[in-house]
Amino acid sequence: MTGLPDIVIIVDQQEEYMVLRECVILGIPTICSIPANDDAIASIRLILTKLVSAICEGHSSYIKKG
Repeated sequence: MTGLPDIVIIVDQQEEYMVLRECVILGIPTICSIPANDDAIASIRLILTKLVSAICEGHSSYIKKG
């Protein structure tokens, strides 16, 4: 990586506390995923799938307008 990321997605904020702290210090926006039920893998997959879809839709819209 040559520069800072535009955003960081943190799946387990307790496990990745230091990453979250670094992002705050560096001013990098973060998204912290909190699984909604006992099936954490499926919840994370659903959240990330929706997030990727929204990012792609926004990027496509931006390209069309620009």
